[in-house]
Amino acid sequence: MSDTSYSVTSLDPADLADLPPSAKLVATTLDHEGELTQTQLADKTRLSVRTVRTALRRLEDRDVVTSRPSVRDARHRLYSLAGPSD
Repeated sequence: MSDTSYSVTSLDPADLADLPPSAKLVATTLDHEGELTQTQLADKTRLSVRTVRTALRRLEDRDVVTSRPSVRDARHRLYSLAGPSD
């Protein structure tokens, strides 16, 4: 039987404690899926693009998430969880 509970394994739970559920979902999705664009995050989480954008801004402000321009399409940014040295 597979374990269906999810947790953010790459983060200290204290980093997410007072964030809204949407930001926690975005962080968990990045933890499970790896690097994604804002649109991909919206598709995978089924949140609106605006909600994802707000969640990403909050996560970036806390240095939980980092972003970089996409090599494939410079109009997009790729988001990922910040590493220990980021």
